[in-house]
Amino acid sequence: MAFQDFDVISERRKNQAKLKMRKKILISVVSAVLLACVIGAAAFVVVQRTGANTKDGVAMKPTGTPHVDQNSRLVGMICGSAEYKDKCENTLNEALKKDPQLAQPKDLLLVTMVVAENEVNKAFNETSKMKFASEEEKGAYEDCKQLFEDAKEELGFSINQVGEIDSDKLSSKAPDLNNWLSAVMSYQQTCIDGFPEGNLKNEFRNAFNESRELVSNALAVVSQVSSFFSIFKGPVAAQPPAPGSAPTPVPDWDGPIPTWAVPVPAWSGPTEIVGTNEKLVPNVTVAQDGSGNFKTVSEALAAIPKTYTGRYVVYVKAGVYDETVTVTKQMTNLTMFGDGMDKSIITGNKNYVDGVRTFQTASFVVLGDGFLGKDMGFQNTAGAAKHQAVAARVQADQAVFFNCLFDGYQDTLYAQTHRQFYRDCVITGTIDFIFGDASAVFQNCTMVVRKPLETQQNIVTAQGRIDKQEDTGFVLQKCVIKASDDLPPETKNYLGRPWKEFSRTIIMETEINSLIHPDGWLPWEGDFALNTLYYGEYNNNGAGANTNARVRWSTLHNINKDEATTYTVEAFLQGTWINGTGVPAQLGLYN
Repeated sequence: MAFQDFDVISERRKNQAKLKMRKKILISVVSAVLLACVIGAAAFVVVQRTGANTKDGVAMKPTGTPHVDQNSRLVGMICGSAEYKDKCENTLNEALKKDPQLAQPKDLLLVTMVVAENEVNKAFNETSKMKFASEEEKGAYEDCKQLFEDAKEELGFSINQVGEIDSDKLSSKAPDLNNWLSAVMSYQQTCIDGFPEGNLKNEFRNAFNESRELVSNALAVVSQVSSFFSIFKGPVAAQPPAPGSAPTPVPDWDGPIPTWAVPVPAWSGPTEIVGTNEKLVPNVTVAQDGSGNFKTVSEALAAIPKTYTGRYVVYVKAGVYDETVTVTKQMTNLTMFGDGMDKSIITGNKNYVDGVRTFQTASFVVLGDGFLGKDMGFQNTAGAAKHQAVAARVQADQAVFFNCLFDGYQDTLYAQTHRQFYRDCVITGTIDFIFGDASAVFQNCTMVVRKPLETQQNIVTAQGRIDKQEDTGFVLQKCVIKASDDLPPETKNYLGRPWKEFSRTIIMETEINSLIHPDGWLPWEGDFALNTLYYGEYNNNGAGANTNARVRWSTLHNINKDEATTYTVEAFLQGTWINGTGVPAQLGLYN
């Protein structure tokens, strides 16, 4: 099968110029002084983007006002699952007062997004006035600048997507919206995490608090709007139920059936994607001995044309490439393949102890959506004594790694944001060696737990979901968790611990060897997150899979088959986009 372009990714990039123009309009009309002004401006933008209440571009006087009770009930349903429900309802009710013609789920969804976008901009503008005393603080703020640009871009993607599609297609676009908005929350938290403990970090946390709540509400509204069809006894939306929870129940509706309540296709269920051994034809070859087009990977990436059709393929011949490599956002649909995970290796040794922020320690960074890595190794050789030292940081959406090695100690693989799929990979490490806030499935992978420092204990995962509305989480399916040859038998090893408050990790159909402590899971500190995390185990095997002696947290579950199905590649990642990459994938459960 030929390697195909990802349609969603390509379309997003084509629309960027249009989005920039919309952003200019937004900046010119949205006031950040008072919330009421923000809401009024949001309503204006919604009208401009949807064409509501206009004729030939001219604003028209409302032809009628929907019944107040009906509007209130609509708002109540839309905000039904919001964590910050009063704020959600107040925002939408104020918008409806200013323009009653906004009584459509699509319009109200746009209101929540535009208000959130305005607050994100406002919050970051406030941080620019803060004073940074140390080089560490200055460096952390430089990271924040880039993360803020990422957040703005993905909020823009969300607003543009909703503004451009018909209401009857909102359900099918919900996974993309959830994906982008979850990343926005993660970017803000990553910015905060980059600062050392102290007053400045608290100032940043406080500055982003309002925008975090508004983005959380936008995620909740996406969930409710996409499930509206069930209110009218229509078919299930074209996706499985949200993992771990169901939409909040809504009151009966006694008004007329709205025009946006139209049927959508039912979810078709999982199938298997069969991989291919088709030989890749590279656009360029990297070889240290001079037999290729370039001697370093970075040189090859720097020479990629700004525009190209389909996939751009980089072949990396066997060798150890000691360089920091970044696949930029502009390098979408890039394939990089080597001669084997233990032969074509990108390596580095940046680490926290030597003064490098964890965010910047990665030897290999992927920002470009649609990335495919195959038969490659990514390594950080700093060692256990240097603490946080990332081998690879992956921020790209719809990223795929096949038959790759991620080799390190603490914080080996930073699965930062978006949808990621790892198949037949090997990941080595000690503390939190798979961490981040991505929606990531690791299938048929091997996790090798290494020898830590004498005073340390090992943890395989540290998932960083910060809000219950986020669709993120780690899933280990049909994997093997085993000890390295030199792991001391007295070392305590655990499946995971909660890096953030709503940490979510599922381990299913996996071989868990005896190295794993019977407790299975480890607290982060005290009782932090123990009442809000979500950890699940299903149909695992091996000496370490016995759950009888697991920690007694109410948030740790022995899940059943139906629940496990919601964490499969098809349901959790909407993973049919893997088709066309040549990588095999089991979209459902194995058994």
